[in-house]
Amino acid sequence: MVVNSAQALADRYVDFAWYQARGQSDAHEELAARIGHDPEFCDHLARSLPAGNKQQPKLLFAAVRYLDGPYAEHGPRGDAAYRGWREWTLRHWEQVRAVVMRRLTQTNEPARCATLLPLLARLPQPLALLEVGASAGLCLYPDRYRYRYDDRPEFGAPDSAAVFPCRTGLGTPVPDRVPDIAWRAGIDLNPLDPADPDDMRWLEALVWPGATDERVRRQRAAIEAVRSAPRPRIVRGDLIDALPALAAEAPPGATLVVFHTSVLTYLPPARREEFARLARTVLRERDRPGHWVSNEHRSVLPWITTPRPAQPLKVTELLLTLALDERAVALTGQHGQSVQWL
Repeated sequence: MVVNSAQALADRYVDFAWYQARGQSDAHEELAARIGHDPEFCDHLARSLPAGNKQQPKLLFAAVRYLDGPYAEHGPRGDAAYRGWREWTLRHWEQVRAVVMRRLTQTNEPARCATLLPLLARLPQPLALLEVGASAGLCLYPDRYRYRYDDRPEFGAPDSAAVFPCRTGLGTPVPDRVPDIAWRAGIDLNPLDPADPDDMRWLEALVWPGATDERVRRQRAAIEAVRSAPRPRIVRGDLIDALPALAAEAPPGATLVVFHTSVLTYLPPARREEFARLARTVLRERDRPGHWVSNEHRSVLPWITTPRPAQPLKVTELLLTLALDERAVALTGQHGQSVQWL
């Protein structure tokens, strides 16, 4: 049951500051912590927004940035700056709330392809990619980008300006070529269009302050890299309702890969388990074996045991568990920064 109260919402902001923003974005860490200790503002949020995903801190922060609110790039710094941010947000609350209610937190980080590539390259080719929570579909084009693992030679699409560096841990099977993609499709509650400037502005608003310049540059380069490619079929709908029919469209001669990154975290536990059962069934019913690739925080699919790497990298980013058919194979940086094989 979702609890909607000012105190529960305050706790959510404090948790976000401590467990998600810390080490990733000083601006978001400070802003979330200040909101979490502002009972009056938390009461306003609890009364104005429906409980659940619409009360996510990063959705509110992105809405203010999307509307060119104060400190859009760097966040508040000190009491006076926070008061300015708070006053602006309340003064423009109708517009802010409208964006929150219309939009979703659907970050589309194409650099995540760098952490998926070592696994995708090991599967029987060609691949039929089906992304759950596809957003604008940028992660459906791993063959349109270039990659640089550690100090190894760069490889990938010859003319692409989208280059994704990635640190690797001991034993990571670093590929030297992009996978062969025969088919690509996706599901999203609200698909975004890379050709729509307003949709792309929303994607940029979702990029966390602190890494804005580099991540926005990569995102823009990825959009340019896929601009001339045929658009994948992205179905608007619920991931559980839409999966069976869309998976049935995958060509029989390709290896179907159902994949997602930081998507199931937005579902309640019972729905996550329902999706897991459905994914197993959909893949089992194919003549050619398919695979389920999940890239989620270890708490999201708790039955997938995540061992510790033999020689873990020193990282500050939040780590996700990359799993193949419910078996953990790697730890990955949430924005594609690193991959550590297990």
